[in-house]
Amino acid sequence: MAEHIKTIEGGLNARGLRFGIVASRFNDFIVDRLLGAAVDTLLEHGADAADITVVRVPGAYETPLAIRKMAASGSYDALVAVGCVIRGATPHFDYVAGEATSGVASVSLEHGIAIGFGILTVNTIEQAIERAGSKAGNKGADAAIAAIRMASVLRELER
Repeated sequence: MAEHIKTIEGGLNARGLRFGIVASRFNDFIVDRLLGAAVDTLLEHGADAADITVVRVPGAYETPLAIRKMAASGSYDALVAVGCVIRGATPHFDYVAGEATSGVASVSLEHGIAIGFGILTVNTIEQAIERAGSKAGNKGADAAIAAIRMASVLRELER
């Protein structure tokens, strides 16, 4: 009986898909590594450089607005958000991280678009470095993979 179950899990072929990436400028020494990995991953999986648009915003808090504008344009098959929020001595971290996360999620649901989430929310600079290309991998690349897979899943679901 299991052989008759249809399974949709999305592929990793980015050929012909249009991607938008929103990258924050704050903590750019980390974000630039996330952004580079996201772009490289999209290209490695078949995306054309001409089909990738990068938008730089001041910080993670501004990311949802740019993501929303891009989603509403209808010009993209998937979006990727990359940024880095490092905990400090005040509650500011909680507000920025929470609003960036919920804002990006609400855009995905509102517009029905795949969004790879690569905004780091970490306690220390060391944790950020680990997630931007050292022992914990690169979360920018992971977000790009998620965007490709979800764009593929959504296309399958629309058939």
